[in-house]
Amino acid sequence: MKYSLGYLWDLATVITEKELKVRYKSSFFGYLWSIANPLLFAMIYYFIFKLVMRVQIPNYTLFIITGLFPWQWFASSTTNSLYSFIANAQIIKKTVFPRSVIPFSNVLMECLHFLCTIPVIVVFLYVYGMKPSVDWIWGVPLIGIAQMTMTFGISMMLSTLNLFFRDLERFITLGIMLMFYCTPILYSGDMIPKEYHFMIDFNPLANMILSWRDLFMNGVIDYERIAFLYGYAIFFVVVGVCIFNKLKYRFAEIL
Repeated sequence: MKYSLGYLWDLATVITEKELKVRYKSSFFGYLWSIANPLLFAMIYYFIFKLVMRVQIPNYTLFIITGLFPWQWFASSTTNSLYSFIANAQIIKKTVFPRSVIPFSNVLMECLHFLCTIPVIVVFLYVYGMKPSVDWIWGVPLIGIAQMTMTFGISMMLSTLNLFFRDLERFITLGIMLMFYCTPILYSGDMIPKEYHFMIDFNPLANMILSWRDLFMNGVIDYERIAFLYGYAIFFVVVGVCIFNKLKYRFAEIL
């Protein structure tokens, strides 16, 4: 059965809206919760690395949040994707619709949370005597689409595999923690010794974080780095689709 792009998008937005209502039902602060977690960690890391360890990075609070906010989008999407099919088991068993919309709607919801953090970045820019660049107008969609595509591919792969290998969620939790410290979020890329530069060269998340940081802090769009990010995005989508198409016929049986 084939579905139009318009139908798929409408379905994704409906599921996303439903998830947002469930998450923030009876929540007084609503929007503030989407930025509270990364801001809290930013303050903790600022205290440890800037005040205690005295890391010599200018505008360190801004430096941290321009890495933490997009990282939160990726980490939350991939972690939540592990349970996306399981949480929607009743809908999957009773309704015919493209199952891939479920992990996509989760990525879309976290994307909306990320967009809600951009005003916070703007505030910190002015605090440090800086201001947003006009390049944000096309830079944010350019990098955002690449991250959304890559995150969707990884999320679809993980959500599918976790149905059949439930131990996967523990490995992924540890893997995300490991990747966090292997990605230049709390430190700059030039602080890494030359023999460990492969941590950036072959790390798609490093390309993602550095692209956002260049844009937000310097108003620079590194097209070469973003091109690599799109390459990784296409790769993960292809792998995710292949795994999903191979196993989707057993979803109702497993669930």
